[in-house]
Parts: sequence; structure tokens; C-alpha cells
Amino acid sequence: MPASRRALVRGAGLAAALFALAACAAPGITARLEHDVAHVTIGGAPFASVHLAAQPRPYVFPILGPDGVMMTRSFPMAEVAGEERDHPHHQSLWFAHGSVNGFDFWVGKAHRERLEWNGVCDIDNEPTRCRLRCGYRWLADGDTLVCTEERELVFAGGDARTIDVSVTLRPGSQPLVLGDTKEGTFALRVHPALCVESKTATGKLVNSEGQQNRDVWGKKARWIDDSGTVEGKQVGVAMFDHPANHGYPTWWHARTYGLLAANPFGVHDFEGKPAGTGNVTVPVGGRLTLRYRVLLHGSGWDQQRLEAAWQAWSTGQPATPTQ
Repeated sequence: MPASRRALVRGAGLAAALFALAACAAPGITARLEHDVAHVTIGGAPFASVHLAAQPRPYVFPILGPDGVMMTRSFPMAEVAGEERDHPHHQSLWFAHGSVNGFDFWVGKAHRERLEWNGVCDIDNEPTRCRLRCGYRWLADGDTLVCTEERELVFAGGDARTIDVSVTLRPGSQPLVLGDTKEGTFALRVHPALCVESKTATGKLVNSEGQQNRDVWGKKARWIDDSGTVEGKQVGVAMFDHPANHGYPTWWHARTYGLLAANPFGVHDFEGKPAGTGNVTVPVGGRLTLRYRVLLHGSGWDQQRLEAAWQAWSTGQPATPTQ
């Protein structure tokens, strides 16, 4: 296979025979697009699947860490005995927010809000990683366009597996207002065994400031990590905030029942300031870019090693500021 191939697929209703295949130059890292799901494998074994056209929002599931260990909860995408069924809007790894021009894209109880995939998935081969680019229209109440989104996901393997996610939001015909609420924003629901408080809990939460478990909720930090034992393996998942992001270092809507979420907008809930203090308005013609990393690791990842990994990532990639 050539060192570099590129797949461009248009249309969510493609026939079954139409698919694209992209292989990274790093040995065994492959992305394959079938219909509206992009599958990433390492050495032929599953790593992650991106459900591009899922409703009401796209998500990444499953996500497998070192040794093929499942890193996120399966519900509501799949039924697994013994898993809690709370918060059905917690879909593995996703991006959403509870107040976007007044609409709730986080829970969406009345089904007024949805992300509509533009039918394009652009897959690039690079020397050490696979890169996927796609786009969305954030819609409410039928076809009301709230904003558009350009999303990039980069998957890589090695001593630890990583998923880099970059999201750029652009207003529709009206300014875009990201509202002050704790319900958001870049989020991951961990495997039940990684919970700190549950029937099967083995997890421990720690952030870059040294706070642990319940004390991490609503606190600002460069990164957060949740480690424990899954399927007899010592594993963990860390989430990194980028210095160019709005609100850096972000607040963390992180719960001991298994939710990790970077939320740069929820000032009122996290710090008790007047409602609306954390509102961010992006003018028509402007944009807001947020960038995060998810790091899936094995044993031996203490705070010093996590900090070094964050430093390397945060200084090694070009940043796109809010404009």
C-alpha cells in the first residue's frame, strides 16, 4: 500500500459497496470508512470507531486502550450486564454543550437539537497517525442553523494511545453564544471499573493541581486523569486542555460516577459567580476553536509523567486562537 492515500466520501446514504481505506505509515495503524462509521485499528485489532452520522450527535465508540482494554462505558450504544443506565446522553466520547444560543445540545430532552453530518469524511495518511476531517451543522427546531462545525480527529499509537480532537465552531446568521452552564462540553464516560464510586469502582481521579476524586469537580486544571483496573489490567485515561483554548486552564465537570468533561464556560456553576458570567459570544464571521487530547495509558503513569506528556503535546502543535 502506498505511504499516503486519501479517502474522500460524500453522501451519508452511500451503497454498501462504497468505502474508503486509509493506512498510516506507522506500522499497523489503519483507518477504514464504511458508510458513516470510520473504524481505526492497530495491528489489525480494533482501536476506535467514529460514528459520524449518529443522532442526535456523533460519538466515538468503542475506544480500546493498551492491550485492547475497553476504556468507556458501553451504554447506551450497547447493552452490557451490570452497567449503570444513568445519563443516556453520555455516549462514550462526544462534544456538545447545554446552552448554545439558548438550545440544549447536551441533553436535548425534547429532541429539538441535533448535529447533522455534511456527508464528508476526509482521511489522511501521515507518518505516525491517522487523521479524519468532517463537518456538521448544529440544527434546532427543524432546520434552524445555530452554527457550523469543522471537526478533526487524529488517532495514534505507541507507548500510549492518543485521540486528538479539534473543533471549530462558526456562527450561522446570528452571533453564537456559548452559555454559562456546567452541562458540557468535551466529554468522556469512562468504563464502570474506572469510576471512583460505583459497585465495581477501582478508579482514582487526579488533576494537574494534585486534587483528587470528588475534589476535582469544578476545578481548573491543565489535565485530568482517571486510572484503575479494567479486565485485570492497570489502565487509565487522561484528558488534556490546550493553552490556546478559551478559558484555559479549563474547569472540569468531572464526576466520581464516571464522567470526565472539559467545560470552559460554566463559571456560574463552578465558581458561584452571577449567572451568565461565563457566556462567550462569537460574532458572525468569527470562529471559536477548541483543542483537546485523550491519552489512553497503561500502568506507571504518575503525575510527573502525565505532566511531561501534557507539556510535550501543548508545545508541539500549532494552536488556532479564537478570532
